Amino acid sequence: MSQLDMLSVNSIRILSADAIQKANSGHPGLPLGCASIAYELWMNHLNHNPADPYWPNRDRFILSGGHGSMLLYSLLHLFGYGNLSKEDLMQFRQMDSLTPGHPEYGHTIGVEATTGPLGAGMGMAVGMALAETHLAAVFNREDYPVIDHYTYVLGGDGCMMEGISSEAFSLAGTLGLGKLIVLYDSNKISIEGSTDIAFREDVAKRMEAFGFQTLLVEDGNDLAAIGQAIETAKADTEHPSFITIRTQIGYGCPAKQGKASAHGEPLGTDNIAALRENLGWESEEPFYVPEEVYEHFRKAAEEKAETEAAWKVMFAAYCEEYPELETLWKQYYEDGAKKAAAKMLEEDAFWKKGEKADSTRNISGKILNQIKDILPNLIGGSADLAPSNKTNMKDAGDYSSENRQGRNLHFGVRELAMTAIGNGLALHGGIRAFVATFFVFSDYTKPMARLSALMKLPLTFVFTHDSIGVGEDGPTHEPVEQLAMMRALPNFHVFRPCDAAETAAAWYYAVASEKTPTALVLSRQNLPPMAGSGKGALQGAYVLDDCEGTPDLILIASGSEVSLAVQAKAALVKDGQKVRVVSMPSMEVFEEQSEEYKESVLPKAVRRRVAVEALSGFGWDRYTGLDGALVTMDGFGASGPAEKLLEHFGFTVEHVVEVARSL
Repeated sequence: MSQLDMLSVNSIRILSADAIQKANSGHPGLPLGCASIAYELWMNHLNHNPADPYWPNRDRFILSGGHGSMLLYSLLHLFGYGNLSKEDLMQFRQMDSLTPGHPEYGHTIGVEATTGPLGAGMGMAVGMALAETHLAAVFNREDYPVIDHYTYVLGGDGCMMEGISSEAFSLAGTLGLGKLIVLYDSNKISIEGSTDIAFREDVAKRMEAFGFQTLLVEDGNDLAAIGQAIETAKADTEHPSFITIRTQIGYGCPAKQGKASAHGEPLGTDNIAALRENLGWESEEPFYVPEEVYEHFRKAAEEKAETEAAWKVMFAAYCEEYPELETLWKQYYEDGAKKAAAKMLEEDAFWKKGEKADSTRNISGKILNQIKDILPNLIGGSADLAPSNKTNMKDAGDYSSENRQGRNLHFGVRELAMTAIGNGLALHGGIRAFVATFFVFSDYTKPMARLSALMKLPLTFVFTHDSIGVGEDGPTHEPVEQLAMMRALPNFHVFRPCDAAETAAAWYYAVASEKTPTALVLSRQNLPPMAGSGKGALQGAYVLDDCEGTPDLILIASGSEVSLAVQAKAALVKDGQKVRVVSMPSMEVFEEQSEEYKESVLPKAVRRRVAVEALSGFGWDRYTGLDGALVTMDGFGASGPAEKLLEHFGFTVEHVVEVARSL
């Protein structure tokens, strides 16, 4: 290691330690232990251009151990990303700063993914690596490797303990994602102490069993050995690579090095002084970095800009030789989704009413196959449930190591990793992704769906078998509380459509969305086409079946219960009541409408209201108020034919009418 290299690595350590100390909050252990790894990768191997952070063919770097965020912020500052200043580092973990406690995508320029939940970055890295292979297969031509980059992810023992890592890496090995390189910060320390108390497996053997090339670097400060391992990893294009790098948590701080206490608390002023002395740091001034280090990083950034400049020359020649691919590129990367959404809105074929009862999962499958023809970069699949979720895209091919152009992804029974991979596909750029499973198993997707919403990714979720209407499979497979859970997520649109028109509205929102995930919650059982349904569903809720004048009662329902509400209205009309039926496929979209519109659908003066939904009633009180009532689920379902269950739990015309009359 040269003197300049040593100064550069230690600059990362000092900046990280000082920022955490100033904030009196943070995690110094990872930045101190991994500074050499990150420096060697970013300086000598990572193709990136700080002046153009969104260059499509850049290498991706994800810090899966997001608690070590100061490592990433120090690198971004030194390389000059987004003018991330020393003052920004001084505001680490403070309100409205560019340096939040964990890296946040879309908030700090240069952060490729929001990380913090351990293992999440590992799954998202697999998605990015998968995206690279698919786009390369679509766009690359001889002498024109316009998509040709690596995905690197750095994480530690905690990331490898989390089950999501095993799920994701099992699939990555199966798919032979040869440009995925995992850097394993192996320091054998977790918050509670030595990993021996809970984690003694041979991680490298596990990764080898998954189909990874496995490499070992004994000394996490040996830049040459780290660099050689990275180059060896890059040379194997048939297998993803896993590099175990032996490190010491809190390296450089004598009192903390190798100890659990280095993980998640500031070093303290005395230990900061000891760190400086131990590293031979020339200044006691907080956040001091020698000018020669800044110059070193500036020069490296200029050289890396030349790599992108050369790519741009190649890309210009590529567009000239293949103008049809230039058009396709713009469709993938710029305006394809917007144009597809506009086409969906205009074409009657998407809004055609069915002539007979059909399940919304079947209807969704038909619409998906229409969309795939106008949105060529739509790619996705199911957690081993495509025949049931109706998510297979006909004639689109199955993605595999033998067919990278395939658009149907097979995730296996891996719902959590599937969603993280979906996030990675969306983060990569150039792709519109969807994932699918049974609605009851949305529980397994939730942590990564939360990240979808937090990162403002337009990932689409297809959830089928949406209520106790599942029937004979019983309460383990009958969702009850899941709809309330998904509705509780900020920046997340949930649609539970009642028929073909409302399913088209749900898919329209999914395709048109730029910054919000969309979930389609779909029935297994057949539902009748509703006479009053249509594009009103685009407002989230609308009057499906009205009465003359001001209603005496409003029935509000979603999905399979909309037809039940219409039947109940017919019975109540015989009592001389004026009844309005409101279909509410999406609470979130309805809440985004104007107050005037919401009042027109649900006038405040009409306080007799009944909400009908074969799931938990949690959240419906905002629409039914103190004077209203719910016909919903208060407990789990049961095993039996769907029609028997619906009758048993009160989803009948008679019961809805009885509840309405009782108001």
